[in-house]
Amino acid sequence: MKCPYCGFLEDRVIDSRPTDENSAIRRRRECAKCLKRFTTYEKIENLPLVVIKKDKTRQTFDREKLINGLLRACGKRPISVNDLEKLVDSIESQAYNTMRREITSEEIGEMVMERLKDMDEVAYVRFASVYRQFKDINTFMDELRNLLKDK
Repeated sequence: MKCPYCGFLEDRVIDSRPTDENSAIRRRRECAKCLKRFTTYEKIENLPLVVIKKDKTRQTFDREKLINGLLRACGKRPISVNDLEKLVDSIESQAYNTMRREITSEEIGEMVMERLKDMDEVAYVRFASVYRQFKDINTFMDELRNLLKDK
């Protein structure tokens, strides 16, 4: 492992421990030359998950893009970034567990809305308004009625 401070190629592992529900290993290392410490993570390399967009183009699943969309929907709501990370982790896990290499953006959107509905109704409606591309106030009101009916 190359030291991020001096570039030396030798180090020793000070501490190793599992992280992220045993899906990664966190290692504290010490450079043999400059003696500075740094952290590395070992994670299983997954095959890329490809998202099929509405216009039929394909792109690699990007969790940051999903987190950014959720941050916009959850703006000024009492939802922590940690909660959003857990939500995205669960969606990513569910998407990989389908055992398919491709998933549609619609499937991902439905997974998000299913979880957001339980987490925060205002964030759910915000996300749904963009995701379902509400055309007018009536479509918006229909979604609100459905939300109230489900309660």
